[in-house]
Amino acid sequence: MKTIMIHPLAGAFAENKDVARDLRISELLPALEKKEDIILDFSGVDAVTQSFIHALISDLIRKHGPEVLDHLEFKSCNDTIKKIITIVVDYMQEGGPA
Repeated sequence: MKTIMIHPLAGAFAENKDVARDLRISELLPALEKKEDIILDFSGVDAVTQSFIHALISDLIRKHGPEVLDHLEFKSCNDTIKKIITIVVDYMQEGGPA
């Protein structure tokens, strides 16, 4: 199980989609290729943008299917962050573009 702390990388307001993309490429994809489960820990993060979450996980869902979500755990998310994650996940499962 790999834990990735979002706050040290993205701050209390996670909005930089380049940070999210780099995190996806350098951390998430290699861990998933090794069949590792991943905890994305949002401790200390007060808010995220939809574009940040989209850049973080949409390509994973597009390439690996919705079952990739079985290997991701979103931890310490406030209600707003949970809602944005749900919006992105639902959008991608409905066949939205990456």
